[in-house]
Amino acid sequence: MRKQKGFPFFKSLRFRIQVILIILGIVPTVIVGMAIINNYEDKAIANRSAAVKRQCGILCNLLIQENYLNDSSSQVVNSKLELLSNIYNGRILLIDRDFKIVKDTYGADTGKILLSPMVSACFRGEEASRYDKSGEYLEMALPVKSPDVKTLQGVMLITVSAEEIRSTIRELEQKALLFLAGVIVISIILGYVLARVLVEPLYRITKSIEDVTDGYQDEEISVQDYTETAQITDAFNKMLSRMRVLDESRQEFVSNVSHELKTPMTSMKVLADSLVGQQGLPEELYQDFLQDITMEIDRENKIITDLLSLVKMNKKASDINITRVSVNKLLEDIMKRLRPIAALRKIDLFLDSFRPVEADVDEVKFTLAISNLVENGIKYNVDEGWVRVTLDSDHKDFFVTVADSGLGIPEDSIDRIFERFYRVDKSHSREIGGTGLGLAITRDAIAMHHGTIKVSSKEGEGTTFAVRIPLSYIR
Repeated sequence: MRKQKGFPFFKSLRFRIQVILIILGIVPTVIVGMAIINNYEDKAIANRSAAVKRQCGILCNLLIQENYLNDSSSQVVNSKLELLSNIYNGRILLIDRDFKIVKDTYGADTGKILLSPMVSACFRGEEASRYDKSGEYLEMALPVKSPDVKTLQGVMLITVSAEEIRSTIRELEQKALLFLAGVIVISIILGYVLARVLVEPLYRITKSIEDVTDGYQDEEISVQDYTETAQITDAFNKMLSRMRVLDESRQEFVSNVSHELKTPMTSMKVLADSLVGQQGLPEELYQDFLQDITMEIDRENKIITDLLSLVKMNKKASDINITRVSVNKLLEDIMKRLRPIAALRKIDLFLDSFRPVEADVDEVKFTLAISNLVENGIKYNVDEGWVRVTLDSDHKDFFVTVADSGLGIPEDSIDRIFERFYRVDKSHSREIGGTGLGLAITRDAIAMHHGTIKVSSKEGEGTTFAVRIPLSYIR
């Protein structure tokens, strides 16, 4: 059996299956055994009571014939009483209507008065019997009466030994214990075998997962023994596939960061080397080279700034600074700041607010997210185009839509535009100064507000980004 780190055996599934099977074996056995023993005891007592009643019924008729309650000298009756007492290993008392003991087969209480609840109940016409398990005896009070007279002439109080019944029950209990012990042994063996069979697929899954921890394996794991194991392996394979995608994305991200940071540095080095290697160049040429170096520095700074913004977005939610603000005012400020940039290409900016909206947002992060969307709408637009921002809300969320008349996004690129450093048109993006991080920052900023962003676009006809954010922020 595989040794599980940090988990004692009694917490393992195999142990629990064994315990369940043992319980399932013991409980029914105990219940059935007790039911059989109790049923036997009830029937044995009922049979003994019926036999005693028959014998005593015959004896009561003889008592009436011999008028024994008034004259106890009859040898026939005395011998019958002694015989019946010996047969059932008991004691017989005959009590008259004055509660006087006429006959005691033990000879100890003859002539005494007996005020017994059972005798009184019998005189009232009630059945009176009692079974004492601890004392191992059965006590019965039977009426002595003549068929011609309704009034009882006396009561026969008989105590019968139940030692044979209890002895048989003890033997049955011993056999039941032996049978129970056998059931426990069989349950343990059966539980061990079944638990091993049932849990083995889980061990194979564990082994496959442990193999993955040593490095990603190309093959997917497959344990189809049960529906549950098939579902577990399917879920794990999906997770493994996602991990591979994330690993590839991480590697691509590192490669892209290295490339994006290295490109401006390379350009600056080439320009600087050109200046160092030549002497007596005109001042105008120096100025051109320095302007190019400045542009590359600005580009490098832009990439680093966006990377830092992205890192901040990935921090825990407690870093978000939520305040109650007017979303209308924030959007107006964004549009006001970006209109001069749009005017350079004669692009019109429109803001449509359907109603006043106040919401819980981080002003800096929300502004950054919407600014990125509007700036993209300006950058990837046609000259004399337009960008339209609309604001609406319901009782729960507010909605910001940013639509443009720009170049649009190819259908095969829509699912990747939020990836870091991904560009639809890399050459055009570099011309206009894009870093490929803006939409990734926007997505993370909206996610920190528990919101969503969706995009729809048609190449050559423009793009629409739809943002939904809850009005009230719940941590």
